[in-house]
Amino acid sequence: MAAATSITKEYQKFTPMENETDTEIKIEDLWVKFPDKNGGEPVTALQNINMDIKQGEFVSLVGPSGCGKTTLLRTIADLQPPSTGNISVRGKTPREIRLQKKYGIVFQNPVLYEWRTVRRNVCMPMELMGLPKKYRTARVTEMLEMVGLYNFGKLYPHELSGGMQQRVGIARALAIKPEILLMDEPFSALDEFTKEKLHEDLQTIWSKTNKTILFVTHNIQEAVFLSDRVIVMSPHPGRISAIVDIDLPRPRTLATRDTTEFNALVSKVRNSFEGV
Repeated sequence: MAAATSITKEYQKFTPMENETDTEIKIEDLWVKFPDKNGGEPVTALQNINMDIKQGEFVSLVGPSGCGKTTLLRTIADLQPPSTGNISVRGKTPREIRLQKKYGIVFQNPVLYEWRTVRRNVCMPMELMGLPKKYRTARVTEMLEMVGLYNFGKLYPHELSGGMQQRVGIARALAIKPEILLMDEPFSALDEFTKEKLHEDLQTIWSKTNKTILFVTHNIQEAVFLSDRVIVMSPHPGRISAIVDIDLPRPRTLATRDTTEFNALVSKVRNSFEGV
């Protein structure tokens, strides 16, 4: 009975947050400044950022290098402190949400441990949380099936293609049942063929899990294809230039990219940059 109670308590950590509001993330008057290495005036990375992200929404941050996309994502993830302003996630601070393991993060490089198999890479965050072995095993299997790598669980990262490694990274991020998935240019290093396949796969995963996704990219077509909304950011200092609603029907396929509506939205996003 004690063991069953322990498993129940552990599993309760992963139950969804109460649906008090449709707004998942609220950012108000956010500024981020970095000290100047030469002792001059601080460098403003983000200026007066205001935005809301709804629960279950797929939102992309798009803009050129230096516009603060990654800085904004890191600030939401509690990896970078704000200078002024406020970020709340369901009424809580980013730190509270991070400590509750409600974030899943996928970086540009999958950062896999070469000495661990695919299964053990996906399992690692659950091991660190002390979740029961039986639960971990079942969850790893579930995640590998979702990302199409069930038959590759015993392989090591060096035996996988770049696209497969990123799938492992996504599976690992989702294994702890996060409420919010933060993705920092996860497909930028991949060839176009692999990238297009992962775009479709990510849509499928998102539709199955209903996660809120914040996706950083400098690729306008990628942002339009994946997103419900695109946040257009411009540099020097980083600021929001526009928010573009993407009202294309889902599911989206490669044929979507050839439509007049898709290309019109790509042009709208491209024409929304300021000071570039």
